[in-house]
Amino acid sequence: MTAVSERQQLAYIASQAADMRVNVELETEGMTLNIGPQHPATHGTLRIIVKLDGEQVVAADPVPGYMHRGYEKLSEVRTYPQVTTLINRIDWLGSFANEVPFILAAERLMEVEAPPRAQWIRTILFELSRIANVALFLGDMAVQLGAVTPVFYAFRDREYVLNLIESATGGRFHPNFDRIGGLKDDLPKGWIAETNQVMQKVQAFCDELDALLLGNEIFNVRTRGIGVVPAEVAQSYGLSGANLRASGVDWDHRRDTPCGLVYDKLDWKVWTHPDGDSYARYWVRLQEVREAAKMVVQLCDGLPPGPIMAKVPRIIKVPAGEAWAVTENPLGEMGYYIVSKGDLVPDRVKIRSASFNNISIVPWLLRGVYVPDVISILASLYFILGDIDR
Repeated sequence: MTAVSERQQLAYIASQAADMRVNVELETEGMTLNIGPQHPATHGTLRIIVKLDGEQVVAADPVPGYMHRGYEKLSEVRTYPQVTTLINRIDWLGSFANEVPFILAAERLMEVEAPPRAQWIRTILFELSRIANVALFLGDMAVQLGAVTPVFYAFRDREYVLNLIESATGGRFHPNFDRIGGLKDDLPKGWIAETNQVMQKVQAFCDELDALLLGNEIFNVRTRGIGVVPAEVAQSYGLSGANLRASGVDWDHRRDTPCGLVYDKLDWKVWTHPDGDSYARYWVRLQEVREAAKMVVQLCDGLPPGPIMAKVPRIIKVPAGEAWAVTENPLGEMGYYIVSKGDLVPDRVKIRSASFNNISIVPWLLRGVYVPDVISILASLYFILGDIDR
């Protein structure tokens, strides 16, 4: 009986060794996975080629360009007033904010300054664009992690902000409202009172998301310590906006760069977070929506009287020269470099959009993460494809 048991034991050991040899022989190379070119987490059409070792990412290569529309070259065959219609559509969720730096650069070339009231209204609409833009992110990132309720709240309260933008500018998504020297129109009657009421709803919306998500165990597990970007890495890749501030870098063009708006007249705070992970990027944007609502209330309360347009020629002919203007847009740093030869149209236009630089870190950031975390990390970076492909 003992001899039989020994034989059985030896046979079992031999079979295990054979299985091990088979397993070694059946080892395969890593798999290449295409994420995109159409994926709901990317707000447009982006392709990311991911090489996997099991469920772990070995390499990731973003492939933009599927939506490229050539805005820089199109701007060079449009008159200066016509360009604002184009650039509304770069970051389509914060369209008014796209107009402002271009107009500021043209005003510098013409040595024109908008009246104080126009500057205040520009700043109000700029921050309303930020709220409308980032509110959608706050709901959408939750969807990427499986929570559907927050996005309904986001769409609900974002509509109130879009109503304000539409009633003031005539355009819900693409206002085309900014003008060299000022604005197209003044604010309608009753608009200030309605705006103050909407800002209260925006603050309540932020409180709801704080309660729904930031204390949620699943949300914390899926975001804390995931997609960590150290401050020095964020700066070396040219990240800007909330992606940079979420890595602990205290930089905001609204405060640190004179930009022709009136942020220096307001009491507000630049929010940062030391962790640099997906949670931090969400948290910083949530605080920035709260801060934007506070700024809008201050702007409405202190809005000065007076004209909304400076004296400018009926036909805009910008003097020869070069100008650069940059603002802190909802997605980060947005800048326009204009070269003029004294014609009705710009000679050269270079656009520095936030999203293009913000996705430059994707190959570094996704290396070594697991497949389920790819979507949450991409969602936390928050880029708009029109802002990348331009």
